[in-house]
Amino acid sequence: MTKGELSPPETTRLTITWSKEADHAVRSFLGAQGMKKGDLSKFIEEAVRWRIFHQTVREAREAFAGVSAAELQRMIDEASEEVRAKHYRARAKRR
Repeated sequence: MTKGELSPPETTRLTITWSKEADHAVRSFLGAQGMKKGDLSKFIEEAVRWRIFHQTVREAREAFAGVSAAELQRMIDEASEEVRAKHYRARAKRR
């Protein structure tokens, strides 16, 4: 494997139980999109990732509900600067 090349993702098997109605609905949807039976795993993985993302966003919004937009932007800028500084220090050490 060359530098910068991503390794293939590891997979795991999962057994799920759901209603026949949900099964029919998702398979009909995938079929209408031109997807095949094997695409069900990709569809479920993407749905899980979106669900986790939306849950994380909801929790962040709740946590910062009382913070003004200006203060939130200041916090984001400060955190970004810290990350950049650490990245550039680490990069300089490698050279």
